[in-house]
Amino acid sequence: MPRYAAAPADPSDAPQKTGIVLINLGTPEAPTAEAVRRYLKEFLSDPRVVEIPHLIWWPILNGIILNTRPAKSAAKYAAIWSPEGSPLKVFTERQTALLRDTLAARGHRVVVDYAMRYGTPSIPAVLDRLKAEGCSRILLLPLYPQYAASTTATAVDAAAGWLTRQRRQPEWRSLRAYADDPGYIEALAASVRQHWQAHPRPATGYRLLTSFHGVPRRTRDLGDPYYGECLQTARLLAKALGLSDETLVVTFQSRFGRAEWLQPYTAPTLVELGKQKLARIDVLCPGFTADCLETLEEIALEGKAEFLAAGGGEYHYIPALNDRPEWIAALADLAERHLQGWPTRRPD
Repeated sequence: MPRYAAAPADPSDAPQKTGIVLINLGTPEAPTAEAVRRYLKEFLSDPRVVEIPHLIWWPILNGIILNTRPAKSAAKYAAIWSPEGSPLKVFTERQTALLRDTLAARGHRVVVDYAMRYGTPSIPAVLDRLKAEGCSRILLLPLYPQYAASTTATAVDAAAGWLTRQRRQPEWRSLRAYADDPGYIEALAASVRQHWQAHPRPATGYRLLTSFHGVPRRTRDLGDPYYGECLQTARLLAKALGLSDETLVVTFQSRFGRAEWLQPYTAPTLVELGKQKLARIDVLCPGFTADCLETLEEIALEGKAEFLAAGGGEYHYIPALNDRPEWIAALADLAERHLQGWPTRRPD
């Protein structure tokens, strides 16, 4: 097998295209134990995700986790699976199509596709497809607003690995993060305002809880900027909505294992606010641009049950940005800023 992927002998006469790849985390192909096991094996084998020495982690992952967790996780996926399939994949596909249409309406000639870091379509497979379509310039758009080594960095790693196998490499760029992007913040604020219009918030006894995906505390100590960027997003959202620091609460969810993760944790915070007999809580997950297991099951279902069982009043989950027009416009703005200098405009 050749070390490097073949390229046309003389591409000078071929049209040179620009490709854009939206990248999300990934999802099992089906809500079954076997499909979840395949997905978890790939996900939890990534050293960017689990920074435990391989010789220690391998028997834990293959001997315990992959024999106990898939069936439990599959049941949770089944609870949120839609007729169209995995919500994460469905909304990512919609975002891709809408971004393609929006950029075309703005006068750009670009190829827009999406890839998943884990599962399908994989990043290398999509990059192969763009190469076959004649894309000599590629912009990666990881859909993670806040940078973390376990999300953005590993997505770029996968793309870089593909690059190392190419004889003729394309020109490429990558979006690092957009935690403070005005369009992104305004899209979040618009989703909250729309929710308030449908469900007027009480004058007292109210909290807006922003739940971000957690990561081990050790990653922050080692220099990962994720924690600070989450706080930055929350601070800007509070300002856009005119909320005090007391009213807008920041927490971190999805803790896994025994190590300390970023705090405060979401689940215990919901229980504590429930014990305080809080009249109402709205929960938003700003770090997820598409609804998925972590939002629809962990927050919308489990979180609600924990809050109500502890004595809380009303509980509302505010959906992720998904295919909201404000978000698609913000995503197109981000793409345009990173396309500058590339010949993507249609001739007048």
